[in-house]
Amino acid sequence: MQVLYNAKTDTLYIRLDETKQAVINRRVSDDVVLDVGQGDKIVGIEIVDASSHLNLKNILPIEFKLTAGVKA
Repeated sequence: MQVLYNAKTDTLYIRLDETKQAVINRRVSDDVVLDVGQGDKIVGIEIVDASSHLNLKNILPIEFKLTAGVKA
């Protein structure tokens, strides 16, 4: 999983699946777009105007740990 924030465009992108694949963009609201890949699985989430929807100070920088048996 990758979490990327672009301060210049105020866009937060959460990449759930690192596999290179073709995706279809599905807009679910004015500020949220889902990248949908093989098998209709969500592989990415883009949030536009992220600072107006989230308190970025509480979530950035993001740290996470993988537990045993979970593939990165």
